[in-house]
Amino acid sequence: MSLASGWLAAPAARSVRLGYALPDFGCLADRRDPQSGTAWAPEEPSRQLVSGRPILSRAKMDLVLSIADYYFFTPYIYPATWPEDNIFRQAITLLIVTNLGAFILYFFFATLSYYFVYDHLLMKHPQFLKNQVSREITHSVQSMPWMSIPTVLLFLLEVRGYSRLYDGIGEFPYGWFQLVASVLSFLFFTDMLIYWIHRGLHHKLVYKRLHKPHHIWKIPTPFASHAFHPLDGFLQSLPYHIYPFIFPLHKVVYLSLYILVNIWTISIHDGDFRVPQLLKPFINGSAHHTDHHMLFDYNYGQYFTLWDRIGGSFRNPSSFEGNGPLNYVKKMAEEKHNSHGGNGYKNEKLFNGECTKTE
Repeated sequence: MSLASGWLAAPAARSVRLGYALPDFGCLADRRDPQSGTAWAPEEPSRQLVSGRPILSRAKMDLVLSIADYYFFTPYIYPATWPEDNIFRQAITLLIVTNLGAFILYFFFATLSYYFVYDHLLMKHPQFLKNQVSREITHSVQSMPWMSIPTVLLFLLEVRGYSRLYDGIGEFPYGWFQLVASVLSFLFFTDMLIYWIHRGLHHKLVYKRLHKPHHIWKIPTPFASHAFHPLDGFLQSLPYHIYPFIFPLHKVVYLSLYILVNIWTISIHDGDFRVPQLLKPFINGSAHHTDHHMLFDYNYGQYFTLWDRIGGSFRNPSSFEGNGPLNYVKKMAEEKHNSHGGNGYKNEKLFNGECTKTE
């Protein structure tokens, strides 16, 4: 049997009925076969061992897909004859859910950041483009559906059980300790790979075609966070998807981290350059990333400054030194105010007959 046919046939034993093993959270476990009307109890998924550690069998479904099917797609959208574990149905559902989730995350958190965090004085910077916010949003909306296509293919592999995602804390001997360690490992692993992918995208052979569209925004707003060329955006998200194919990761933790990294991506474009003094040497925040947009060759990191320091591309943010873009705008406003104030003083003296022609 070929790899492709084996993949398609993986859930065949369960395709004769609707329904699949669901996490044990209340009413979702109480499902009935639509043909016979008999109650169906979820099965405990079988496990396989890879390198001595358990992974889920291919029949185990993703949490989000399970909820989407149970509450919406099965009762209202798809015909009852189309099994929930059909690979094509899963792909369509994942494409819809991924795009819907991405747009909700983007517009909700970018809007909150834009109105409550972003310093609108930055929009007076000479490098802030005309109609920039609407252009950032348009670019993002056009790119995200294309980014989602290869992303969904990876999600599909995860849903079909080819990753090392797991459900229960007790599946591993170290339980909660391993769960916490996996979060730290995920952050370190993805930060490392994103650094090198991002730096590679600045190579002259690919920069103009792929990464330059994101660098149009020299003074970015939170809405620039997802304004990428689709391939650029997917490549920089790839480490998030690679991780659970190499290392075991709890699927709820994975979903939570995926949401948080999208929020973080928005936050490093939010123009809030403040960082707790203790964390300044370690955290790659908005101040670092804004300098990256303006100066091009520095601060490629995602969360931390570690790999910029190792790779020789670290630059202390100009905002930390008092000469960042916001400092520039405030200085220009102050000079303009002083200039107007001086002219006003002269006009007042002239009006009072105190200025001579020489003055």
